[in-house]
Amino acid sequence: MRLSREGTPLLGIAGWGADEREGRGPLSAGSEKLASQVARKIEDQIIDRRWPVGEVLGSETELLEQFGVSRSVLREAIRLLEHLGVARMRSGPGGGLVVCAPSASSSSRALVIYLQYIGISTDDLLQARVLLEPLAARLAAGAVTEEGIDALREIVRKEQAQELGQEWVGGPNAVEDDLHVALGRMSGNAVLQLFIEVVALLTARNVRSEDYPEMAVLAPAQSAATTRHAEIADAVITGDTAAAEIRLSRHLDEVRAWMLSSPDRRRSGRMRTRPTDPTPDTSVGRKLAEVIAGRIHNDITGDGWQIGEVFGSEPDLLARYGVSRAVLRESIRILEHHSVARMRRGAGGGLVVLAPDPSASIRAIALYLDFEEMSPVHLHVVRESIELGCVQAATGAAAQDPEAAARLRASLGSGTGAGAASNFHTELAAVADNPVLALFLRIIMELWARHCRTKDLSTIAADAEVRQAHGNILEAVLAGDDGLAQHRMRRHLQELAVRWD
Repeated sequence: MRLSREGTPLLGIAGWGADEREGRGPLSAGSEKLASQVARKIEDQIIDRRWPVGEVLGSETELLEQFGVSRSVLREAIRLLEHLGVARMRSGPGGGLVVCAPSASSSSRALVIYLQYIGISTDDLLQARVLLEPLAARLAAGAVTEEGIDALREIVRKEQAQELGQEWVGGPNAVEDDLHVALGRMSGNAVLQLFIEVVALLTARNVRSEDYPEMAVLAPAQSAATTRHAEIADAVITGDTAAAEIRLSRHLDEVRAWMLSSPDRRRSGRMRTRPTDPTPDTSVGRKLAEVIAGRIHNDITGDGWQIGEVFGSEPDLLARYGVSRAVLRESIRILEHHSVARMRRGAGGGLVVLAPDPSASIRAIALYLDFEEMSPVHLHVVRESIELGCVQAATGAAAQDPEAAARLRASLGSGTGAGAASNFHTELAAVADNPVLALFLRIIMELWARHCRTKDLSTIAADAEVRQAHGNILEAVLAGDDGLAQHRMRRHLQELAVRWD
């Protein structure tokens, strides 16, 4: 009988250790699936060559010789690269593994499902939005073009027309988020745009899944949002960066008040809704294996399957999803790559549910942002906003929780090299207890780690100066001095940005 989501997880999957989950160790089947390691090596080659889109990296024969693996392992690695949109195999004369321009869509979709699975609250979402979206409005106002002006005016006209026609499309956020996502795009900052798209989608799905007030209460909220959007758009169009930032901040305060209008929602903690694939099965360009992987993921997370349980044998899954064995096995490879489930052979085997882990999606998004050649300045402004928000939340938590304070102290001396530099930052985000911000910071730290490797910063990233900066920040956090802690974090991040250059 299946356990409820709240039941005790069944841990200890046979043959699946921590090293396998986290991808540590040399190129061997014992530490990480061989195909994934080959895919990573090809990714690194593409990065080193600065994303030569359209270039052929080699034929299948040449790649087999280069990596010294079997044809089945190489083909599985190539399927993973195709899933990430990094490269694809072209057949025929002059064919081979061709470098592609990656897309963030599949990885951002996985992040949304992951966050819903672990549970996020309205406050988690709104805190992330308050930190990121006013920044996007300010940047958009400073870089607005005539095309952007036309796009904003069209969004406002559409909202006003829908209000006059008394149309209602999926709740107040279905229309509202068009403006917010547009501002993310207009900011010119790829990481900011991606994060805003994720929180906008999460907010819309949160609204649809919760028992929000009836139409008589929703209509005034929609009317107020339409008015605020017009005011924000006016500020962006005129290039008034301060007004754009302030108006969007005030608007999000109103959104928060509306979303917490019910006493039940004010009292509720983290909310788990049924995670569903944000991209419909009919999406253009999605392979059938990706669609089936999304369905299996939905069914595992939505129906409360526990870690270590067997979701189904291969024959069961073939009958349930009505696909060929080849499609099912490719779907399972995608699920294994994202640490959703793995196929266990032998008696009592089948598709085993794994602990949710966004590591593969984080890596994929880092690849996408690397391709976008995001500038150090762009990364710095987003990182600063997120980290200052984490410092503020962690200061209150550490002052009241001795265990949280102990974790922060321990993080100062943990890890080596670039890992030691990141441990303190990621532990601060964990103590802040906002899964959305913690996940976004992991993506940023992955980008920083990549830069450390390419610029040989692994030693200076963990030097005495950095450790001292971390210690000073922690001192202010433990003293409950939020203002001083934020000041010291800001100075520390500015010094890191100088090193990046």
